[in-house]
Amino acid sequence: MRRDQLTEELQALLPLTPAVFFILFSLTQGKKHGYAMMQEITRLSDGKRHMGPGTLYTTLQRLLELGLVEELPETGASAGHASRRRYYQLTGNGQILLEAEVSRMDSVVRLARKRKLVPRISE
Repeated sequence: MRRDQLTEELQALLPLTPAVFFILFSLTQGKKHGYAMMQEITRLSDGKRHMGPGTLYTTLQRLLELGLVEELPETGASAGHASRRRYYQLTGNGQILLEAEVSRMDSVVRLARKRKLVPRISE
């Protein structure tokens, strides 16, 4: 857990909103374009969360401004004018923030299990 590496500005973002959490989480396996992120978010949430383009791109713009994700430059075949896809990836700060949020969530789930609010499951 690298929460101690978070700046005050990033710590202030915790807990993450569902949109921010799922966008960051969707990028943990590498770069993705917007439509692929929307599909991954649906898959990661077992179909319980669907993110539309308005929420996705508004949130992505905020994450870009905060330095949590970065847009990749177009290269190779995708550099032609026919391609409009923009690819995004996590930055180091984005990864650290996501890890801090997952750790925070894990602590809450552990406490809930101790209080018998959720059943224990085998891992």
